[in-house]
Amino acid sequence: MQKLLAQIAKFGVVGVIAFLIDYGLLALLTEAFGVNYLVSATISFTASVVFNYVASMRYVFTHKEGMSRRREFIIFVVLSVIGLIINNACMWAGVELLHIHYLITKIGATAIVMVWNFVTRKKFLDAGDEGK
Repeated sequence: MQKLLAQIAKFGVVGVIAFLIDYGLLALLTEAFGVNYLVSATISFTASVVFNYVASMRYVFTHKEGMSRRREFIIFVVLSVIGLIINNACMWAGVELLHIHYLITKIGATAIVMVWNFVTRKKFLDAGDEGK
C-alpha cells in the first residue's frame, strides 16, 4: 500500500506540472491568440501529453520487461487519445451545455481525465513490483 501511495504522489507531481502546461497553453492560445477553446484544448492537451509520457515513464511507472518502448508509447498514445476525447467532451459539455467558463471547466475535465490516466496507465503500462 505504501508503494501505491508513493506512486500516486509521484503521479500527482507529474500531473500538476502537466496541468500547468495544459492550462497555461489553453489560456494563452484562447486569450492571446483568439483560438477557439476546443482547438486550444486539443493543442494544449497534446503538448502536456508529451511531457507526461516522458516524466511518467521515467519517474512514476516501472517499464514492463518484454514490452518494447515502441509498444509502450503506442499504448500510451491510445490511452491519451481516449483521455483527449474525454477532456474535449467535458470541455464542450461544461461550456456549451452548462455555460461554465472554459478555464473553470478545464479544472473539472482535468480531474476526470487524471483518474482515467492513472488507472489505465497502471493497468496497461506499469510493471509494478515485477519490474524491480
